[in-house]
Amino acid sequence: MTTTPTQQLSDAGVSIWLDDLSRERLSSGTLQKLIDEKNVVGVTTNPSIFHAAITAGSDYDAVISEEAARGATVEETVFEITTRDVADACDLFAPVAAASKGVDGRVSIEVDPRLAWDTEGTIAEAKHLYKKVNKDNVHIKIPATLEGLAAITATLAEGISVNVTLIFSLERYRAVINAFQSGLELAKENGHDLSKIHSVASFFVSRVDTEIDKRLNAIGTDEAKALKGKAGVANARLAYQVYEELFSTERWAVLAAAGALPQRPLWASTGVKDPAYPDTLYVTELVAAGVVNTMPEKTLDATFDHGVVTGDTISGTYEEANSVLNALEGLGISYNDVVAILESEGLDKFVASWKELLADVEGALASARKAS
Repeated sequence: MTTTPTQQLSDAGVSIWLDDLSRERLSSGTLQKLIDEKNVVGVTTNPSIFHAAITAGSDYDAVISEEAARGATVEETVFEITTRDVADACDLFAPVAAASKGVDGRVSIEVDPRLAWDTEGTIAEAKHLYKKVNKDNVHIKIPATLEGLAAITATLAEGISVNVTLIFSLERYRAVINAFQSGLELAKENGHDLSKIHSVASFFVSRVDTEIDKRLNAIGTDEAKALKGKAGVANARLAYQVYEELFSTERWAVLAAAGALPQRPLWASTGVKDPAYPDTLYVTELVAAGVVNTMPEKTLDATFDHGVVTGDTISGTYEEANSVLNALEGLGISYNDVVAILESEGLDKFVASWKELLADVEGALASARKAS
C-alpha cells in the first residue's frame, strides 16, 4: 500500500501546518481540501500573509464597508478582519484539535509587529487578541526579541497558548525555552491546567542560508562554495539537539508530571529561496518526531508531489552540523553577526508589511465612506 509523502511525514511525527490564510481559502473550501488530502493540521499567519490576503481582491470589501459605517479606525478594522479569519480557521480545525487533544489544529495570529520591543504592550495585545478570537485552539505569536521573552512568560502564565516566532540563534532558542518553562511554572501557581497550554518555537531556516550563502559567494573559494546551502539545516538540527537537552531536565520533569506538554520546535521559512537547491530541502532534511513544519503552499505541493521522506533525518547529525558552523567561523563568517542581522531584518519586514496593510486598509475605508 503506497502512502503520500505528506502522510509519511505525519507518520514520522512531523505536523504539517500551512503558512498562509485568507478569507478566500476559508470560503472556497481549499483549506479544508488541504486538511483532507495533504495532511495539513494547522495554520500560521504573519503580517506579510495578511497584507497579501487583504489586498489581493474583493473578499474583504463587505467587512471594510461595515467597519467604515460604524466609524472604526484603521487599526480596529485590521484587528476585526484578521481575528475573524483566525477565529473561522480555528472552527475549521476544531476536529483536528479535538482528535489531537489540542496539540494540532492550531491557528496562529501575531501581535502587532511594532510592539516587538515593548514588553508590556505585547502582553496587553496578546490578551486582547486571545479574548477577541476566543477559541481554545488559537496560538498568539510573539517575536523572540529580548523584550519579547518576558512577554512570552507573562502570556503563558495567563494560560494563553503561544507561538514564539523569529528565532534564528541557538542561544536565543535556549532563552525561549527558559521563558516557556518559567511561564508554565507561573501558570501552575496561578491554578491553570498545564495540559491545556500549548506552545511552539518557530525556528527560521531558509533565511539563514540566504544570508550565509551571500557571504560565501563573496569569499568565492572552493572551500566556501562547498558550504553553500548547508547552514540553515545544520542550525535547525542543532536546535533540535537543544530541544532534546532542555526537555530532559529535572526542571522539565516536574512540569511534565503536572501535565505540561513540551514546546515543540517549528521549522519556519521552509520555502527554498535558491532554485539550485531541492525545493523540499527544508522539509525532508528536518524530519524528527515531535516537530512542526509550517510550509507555504508551493513547498507543501512540492513535498506532496515528489518529497522523498526517509524517516528521521535529524538524530545522529549533530557532530556534522557543528562542523558546518565551525567551518563557517573558520572562514570568518560570524554566526552571532548573521543571526543578529536576520532578527533585525525579519522584524523590519513584518513592520513594513503591517504599515503597508494599514495604509491600504485606510484607503479602502476612505473609499467605503465616500460610497456610502
